[in-house]
Amino acid sequence: MPGASEATGASTGSRATVQGARRLVVKIGSSSLTSVSGGLEVSRLDALVDAVAGRVASGTQVILVSSGAIAAGLAPLGLTRRPRDLATQQAAASVGQLHLTRAYADAFARHDRVVGQVLLTSHDVVRRAPYRNAQRTFERLLGLGVVPVVNENDTVATDEIRFGDNDRLAALVAHIVGAEALVLLSDVDGVYDDDPRAPGAAMIDEVHGMADLASVRVAKPGASSIGTGGMASKLAAADLASGAGVPVLVAGAADAARALTSGEVGTVFAPTGPRLSARRFWLRHMAGSHGRLHLDDGAVRAVASGPAARRRSLLAAGITGSDGDFEAGDVVELVGPHGDTVARGVVAFDAEEMPELVGRKTRDLAPEFRREVVHADDLVPVGRRPAPDPAAHA
Repeated sequence: MPGASEATGASTGSRATVQGARRLVVKIGSSSLTSVSGGLEVSRLDALVDAVAGRVASGTQVILVSSGAIAAGLAPLGLTRRPRDLATQQAAASVGQLHLTRAYADAFARHDRVVGQVLLTSHDVVRRAPYRNAQRTFERLLGLGVVPVVNENDTVATDEIRFGDNDRLAALVAHIVGAEALVLLSDVDGVYDDDPRAPGAAMIDEVHGMADLASVRVAKPGASSIGTGGMASKLAAADLASGAGVPVLVAGAADAARALTSGEVGTVFAPTGPRLSARRFWLRHMAGSHGRLHLDDGAVRAVASGPAARRRSLLAAGITGSDGDFEAGDVVELVGPHGDTVARGVVAFDAEEMPELVGRKTRDLAPEFRREVVHADDLVPVGRRPAPDPAAHA
């Protein structure tokens, strides 16, 4: 694994993409903005805003994903540590989000920049209509010159208040807005090959796939008792974004100005997969699943093998069974003979219609059923690639 002095062309290209991106998502963690005793650290927030505003002034559209609402609500409520019960977390988020947004509005006003608050929950991205609405809102805000400040809507979220949420949220937002790069800022200045506090620990300059990090020890999250993320969540978010074609820079919040200018800090993750369209990314990573269709080996090869241009639709003949309560237009998992999900797609029939379709050739179906169960344009492979068809080599 090359070090900083041995950066390859792929790494250099990825850093150059971060440096030259015309649309950029920047994520900042709670522990980089707040403290248990003092709530928001205004000096830290101001330094971040100065860096972001400088990048905006250079012509880049920046979307800022900011944690910190719950932490910012601790001091005003007289709490000395992050609460563990959901109701108090939501109360702290309700109070803290006002403080956080006002602080951002005041800080960006020093640069004559207007900010807009965007609060999201998983429900806003797993369903297609709210997902498209979020896209339109972001586009209009950016078109008006506004800096969107995004956070998880912790006031009403339930399962969404969990380890790593805003790191993952930042990766998802990068695709919702079609960003060219993602920058994850935290209180650690990059990815190390060991605990950064350990003697001899060295920063990793570049990552070309998660296999590069197989031997890396990641510290447990939440040591600060303020944030819920940690390096593990950043690695997961970087894997999600880079796997779908977006380079990622993981750097320290103290190096925000350099991260957003030269990009010559931290650890860069080169893209490891093709850039997905917004629709295919939604299908693969964000849409909620309402059921499963079980496929035979031939159907698995048809829907999950080879280039997208040659991928085929799922027909009834390749289906061996189904489960779940879904309606036409819902997203379902396409499952292989061994129980592994090989693709996701939009189903064209209701669950109650499937028994009449399973295993039957199209010509044997009633005229109203003679169509694809999942059209090729409405499916995307996931997980491992299926084994080659033995018959193809006969």
